[in-house]
Amino acid sequence: MVAVARSCSPFTVSLLPCCERPRRNTNVTLEVEKRAAKSGRADSLVIFVHGYGADGHDLIGLADPLAEHLPNTTFLSPHAPNPCTMSPMGREWFPIPMIDNSSVEQMRAGMQASVARFNEWMDAEFVAEGITPDRTVLVGFSQGTMMSLHVGPRRAHQLAGIVGFSGRLLEPETLAAEAVTKPPVLLVHGDMDMVVPPSDMPKAEVALKDASFDVQTHVSHGTGHGIAPDGLGLALQFIQNWL
Repeated sequence: MVAVARSCSPFTVSLLPCCERPRRNTNVTLEVEKRAAKSGRADSLVIFVHGYGADGHDLIGLADPLAEHLPNTTFLSPHAPNPCTMSPMGREWFPIPMIDNSSVEQMRAGMQASVARFNEWMDAEFVAEGITPDRTVLVGFSQGTMMSLHVGPRRAHQLAGIVGFSGRLLEPETLAAEAVTKPPVLLVHGDMDMVVPPSDMPKAEVALKDASFDVQTHVSHGTGHGIAPDGLGLALQFIQNWL
């Protein structure tokens, strides 16, 4: 596995904590962890989208190994807007009824609000960083994959790609009708994941391909709810291919 868990939530993949202070964009209220381009000349973005019960620190550590191969890429890892009911030190994009006893209505309302704020935040960051969506890849984990797969295709300007670890596609029945753009997608899932079933990956693959998306998938053997080196290596290749 990439590292040891930092949060008590089963929906986190953990990495070494970031030593930089969160940066607040004055236009919206999402705080974000940042790793500037190693070369000092950024021409692309990777945006990490963390899972339920984690926060922006949880994935920003991935920037360190990736930056060695992506020197002109700036890495951003926003904190979800809502405190997590089941993990007081963590955040959530939306509640999950089967975990926190929220209602389906609360889940949908929470997701709708987070989608709007995430989109507003991205729009502001594209301006602030001077980088366009077609030079940006979303990398999600667990609930962050759910957010990435929902938000990415519904944005007016196509992203360079979406990488989704250990997640699922929400509302697959609406994808074909609501997709405005079709960025390429890489899905990676551990075959021993006890949090989000591995069977969710082929379901997402079918729905995405039915909607004419370019989709790659990979099973990380012997991996639970986390990111293994083989999956991270494929993610790097995917990002290099599309940026």
